[in-house]
Amino acid sequence: MTQQASPDSPILKDCVCAFLSGGAICCIGQALTNLFNRTMGMRMDDARSATSIVLILAAAVLTSLGWFAPIARHAGAGTLVPITGFANSIVSPAMEFKSEGLVLGVGAKMFQIAGPVLVFGITSSAVYGLILWICSKL
Repeated sequence: MTQQASPDSPILKDCVCAFLSGGAICCIGQALTNLFNRTMGMRMDDARSATSIVLILAAAVLTSLGWFAPIARHAGAGTLVPITGFANSIVSPAMEFKSEGLVLGVGAKMFQIAGPVLVFGITSSAVYGLILWICSKL
């Protein structure tokens, strides 16, 4: 019944949109890095950090204004994979549950989607670091 009721997904179109939108976000990120590094004279590490901050802030602002969802609807997974998607996954539940208060609403719900990503990301990086440390001692 579900397959009859739901329309077929245009996979090729979705892949192209995701590729182009994800690529555009990455190009914007690279342009920002170049701007911070060459024009503003930041070291490359600082320029990359500033780029991450600007992309996270832009995604958070777009989410809070209600503009990120329509962009993501047309762009597909291209907006969800980079750092902008992670920022959206934090801000979106926080906006949705702000009526329940700062602690039980915003504080408790904003990591509902991103929490597993953080847990597995931090755990896997700690395991990787431990393996790297053990291998360097051999």
